[in-house]
Amino acid sequence: MLLPPMSTLSFGSRPPVLRLLGAFAALALLALSGCGPREHTLSLVGTTMGTSWSVQVPHPPERLDQADLYARISAELEAVNERMSTYRASSELSRFNAAESTDWLPVSAELVRLVDTAIAVSTLTDGGFDVTVGPLVNLWGFGPEVKADQLPAQAEIDAALARVGWDLLATRSDPPALRKAQPDLYVDLSAIAKGYGVDRMAALLEDAGITDYLVEIGGELRGRGVNAEGEPWRIAIERPEPGRRVVLRVVALTDLGMATSGDYRNFFELDGRRYSHTIDPATGRPVDHQLASVTVLAERCAEADAWATALLVLGPERGMALANDRGLIALFVERFGDELRVTESTAFARMSGG
Repeated sequence: MLLPPMSTLSFGSRPPVLRLLGAFAALALLALSGCGPREHTLSLVGTTMGTSWSVQVPHPPERLDQADLYARISAELEAVNERMSTYRASSELSRFNAAESTDWLPVSAELVRLVDTAIAVSTLTDGGFDVTVGPLVNLWGFGPEVKADQLPAQAEIDAALARVGWDLLATRSDPPALRKAQPDLYVDLSAIAKGYGVDRMAALLEDAGITDYLVEIGGELRGRGVNAEGEPWRIAIERPEPGRRVVLRVVALTDLGMATSGDYRNFFELDGRRYSHTIDPATGRPVDHQLASVTVLAERCAEADAWATALLVLGPERGMALANDRGLIALFVERFGDELRVTESTAFARMSGG
C-alpha cells in the first residue's frame, strides 16, 4: 500500500553529542500477536516532535478516505506543536515563556488543560514532576539551549533552581490563560506532550468512527479495541539497554495509554559516567539511583506519560509506594550492574494476572 508523503513536524532535534538511542527505545511496537494480513490493516506513519508517529487500523471502514485521515492527523499534530513546542519561537508556550509579565496571558484552552494535568501530577508527587524544570534541562544540554560538553557548575545549578517551581505557575479556564509568579519562569511540556499528542490522534480516529486502533508517538501509545485477528493489542516493553532491542515483558493493551520513561533513551557520558535527561527538580541534577525505567498504563496517554517521568524521578522506593497508594498500573525496572530487577505495582500485577 502506498502511503502519503511523510509529514515533517518537529519539536526540534537533539544534538549529536546526546546519544539518542532510538525513537522507539521504550516501547517496541511489535506485531507480537500477528496483526493479521497486511491488506486488512491500514498503517500510516509520519514524523513529529523530533520523533515518529504511527497509526494502525485493522479492517478500516470501506468508505474511509485514507488521504484525508492522514491530512487531519498531520494537521492535529501541527496544532500541538504550535501550542506546546519549546523549539518553536512562534508557539503559544514559547511566547508565554518569553513574556516578562506576571499578569494573566491568554492561551488556548487545550494548553490550559494540559498544564492542569501536569500540575495535578506535580501536586501528588510534591514536585517530583515539574514542568518548570526547563532551565535545568537546558543547562544540562537536553533542551533547545545546547550545552553538553561539560558539567554545569553548582552556581549555575543554583541559579537555574531559583527559576524552578510548579507552584509558581497558575492556570485559568475562563477565559483560558496562564500566569507566572516570577517573570523568568520557563515551562517545558516535553515530559507530557507526546502522550497528549497520542490522545489527540486517538480522539481524531474515534471522531471518524474508528473503534479499533493503535496509535503511537515516539514509543508512547494508546490502543483501543482489537487487532486484525480480533485479539487485544500486545505490546513489548523493552529491556532498558542502550543500543539493543530486547523484549523484557509483553502486555495486552485494551482501551489504555502506555508510556515509558528511562535513563537509557537520551543521555550523555562524560568521564565514564552517564547523565540522564531526567532531571530531579529537588537537586537540579540528573536522577542518580538504580531505577532504569518505569512504564505506566493509564486511561489517557498524557497521564501515563507524566506519571512515568514522575515515578522515575522519585526512584524505586518512593515511586513504588506512591504508585501503590494511587492505584497506578506501573512496572519498575532497576539496574544492578549487569542485572535487572523487575517490580510490579499492585495494580499492574492484578492486570497481568500476577
